Amino acid sequence: MNTNADTSVLISGAGIAGLTLAYWLRRHGFAPTVVERAPAIRDGGYKVDVRGAALTVVERMGLLDEVRARRTGVRSGTVVNAAGRRVASMDGDTFGGRVHGDAEVLRGDLHRLIFERTDAEYLFGDSITGLAETGAGVEVTFAGGLVRTFDLVVGADGLHSVTRSLAFGPEERFVRDLGHRIAIFGVPNHLGLDREEVTCVGPGRTALAYSTDGGADAKAMFLFRSDGTDVPRERAAQERALASAYAGEGWEVPRLLDGMGAAADFYFDAVAQVRMDGWSSGRIALLGDAAYCASPASGQGTSLALVGAYVLAGELAAAGGDHRTGFAAYEREMRPFVERNQKLGPANLKRMVMRTAGAVRMSMAMLALMNRMPGRERIMAKVIAPIHAAATAIALKEY
Repeated sequence: MNTNADTSVLISGAGIAGLTLAYWLRRHGFAPTVVERAPAIRDGGYKVDVRGAALTVVERMGLLDEVRARRTGVRSGTVVNAAGRRVASMDGDTFGGRVHGDAEVLRGDLHRLIFERTDAEYLFGDSITGLAETGAGVEVTFAGGLVRTFDLVVGADGLHSVTRSLAFGPEERFVRDLGHRIAIFGVPNHLGLDREEVTCVGPGRTALAYSTDGGADAKAMFLFRSDGTDVPRERAAQERALASAYAGEGWEVPRLLDGMGAAADFYFDAVAQVRMDGWSSGRIALLGDAAYCASPASGQGTSLALVGAYVLAGELAAAGGDHRTGFAAYEREMRPFVERNQKLGPANLKRMVMRTAGAVRMSMAMLALMNRMPGRERIMAKVIAPIHAAATAIALKEY
């Protein structure tokens, strides 16, 4: 197979991973088609970090200045107790574990920037329902009734990837629940937050609210330990589960929860990782969360998507379009980087959600003490160091 415009690649999912892959495939001479269940590109969303090697990818796309111009501008992070009393405060970058030019942006802003630079065929409002590999390619059946054949198919359709289920097997074989649930949604900014983030930690549960530069409203996020039951799929059941998990919590939690019913962007899911022995099967490969979700607790999902897309497109190009060679090289390059970043998820969860009331009291006491210490910057640098090390744990080739 030659690397030219006749080499067709179907990408399932128009998220950060899928759009970035489409961008780089086109740069290398492939013909990308992107199918997306949503009717259009999604704007808005929560804030995400672009760190380490991902900054290099963004720079090579010519987007670094624009990404930095769209930073959230969050100036500070504060931890409060259940009574709302401030325990500790620090600058926004330190609070978010960012160093060396790392950029925090709204997911939708990054999404839009990449989309506007990407030349691809788009099939919005549709999805894959069937995959059949033939000698000449992959015959794809779409929900809308269309049947087309592509040289290659890449699933970039997230934690609950349909592509992965069709090509590799049921979700339960690959998705590992980390024992926590996460919810996030927009709320009125009744706290009067001005580019700041406030976090309240309780036993087995953490709640926070933040506002970003130029945003009239705020976002509320909830991270809590699971009782082991499956994640409910209906929104009403999700709302009940969230309310139950935070029953009796102090600070502004009841008021924040009051806003979930009206939220158009309500999100609720397990904090989970995807672990697979291989990310490709024949002419079908996986990318981003579909292949190696590190969980929201890692803070590295967006960066893994950007770097993975760059490497996958580059290795396919370096292999002259030979999918066997390209897919194998993609995995060799990415797996150590993925494994390093996946380790951040469980480690960060231990710091973000305390198991007991005693652990919360001890953590609050240590934070209060550190907040008064003259060398607190050095202490925080040690906390941030593993994040930076993981984010830079790959040497990106020039493809």
